[in-house]
Amino acid sequence: MLHCEDRNGVASVRMEHGKVNALDLELLLELRECLANLRRASIRGLVLTGTGSSFSAGVDLYRVLQGGPEYITRFLPALESALRELFQFPHPVVAAVNGHAIAGGCVIVAACDYRIMAEGNGRIGLTELIVGVPFPALPLEIIRACVASQHFQSTVYTGRTYLPTEAVTIGFIDEIVTPDLLLARAVETAECLAGIPSRPFELSKSQIRREALERADRYAVEYDAAVAATWAAPETHQLIEAYLRRTIRKK
Repeated sequence: MLHCEDRNGVASVRMEHGKVNALDLELLLELRECLANLRRASIRGLVLTGTGSSFSAGVDLYRVLQGGPEYITRFLPALESALRELFQFPHPVVAAVNGHAIAGGCVIVAACDYRIMAEGNGRIGLTELIVGVPFPALPLEIIRACVASQHFQSTVYTGRTYLPTEAVTIGFIDEIVTPDLLLARAVETAECLAGIPSRPFELSKSQIRREALERADRYAVEYDAAVAATWAAPETHQLIEAYLRRTIRKK
């Protein structure tokens, strides 16, 4: 599901999971383990990318429907754990966004330190509310920390997805390059950031992200149980089925 290689001290991690790198329990557990192992390894930076036309199309909604409440009780903690490991990764993390980054895929991009997207028709955005599922605390705070403040509510409420040039304005993306230069530019950027002495970088990153993490921890106590119950509710699964009928299944 994940292919990892060392490029002169910069780890390149590529998601290779089905056609669109949909986020399921197994991929999230492997991502968390991979990041934990890299944290202990002698790397200086990390590039995270996808395969084909998608970085990640977000949560595997079919698995949610098939697995029911029991799957949700395992999936949501795995999502939180993988995102926390990524958001708190001590070394520079660069997202090489090769294509669509939707919903949870968008959150993964937002959790990185620098985000480069290939020009073209790839889209990035948050579709959770139009699917019919609420945000757990941590993903929402990662987005709040990423996008321009004046766009935060609209990106969450409308479920719009954005082309690369729009995504730069919103704040999802920092830079756009041609597809053939994407990985090389991402590695170059990771190497540049890794040139910062490691302890000053780690301390600064911790300070930058502290408010988002503290807010997520506070809000998780208040909201995450209700969020999980909503994800598991039969009426939510009806909304997910309706979303799939009017989008994926009609293609």
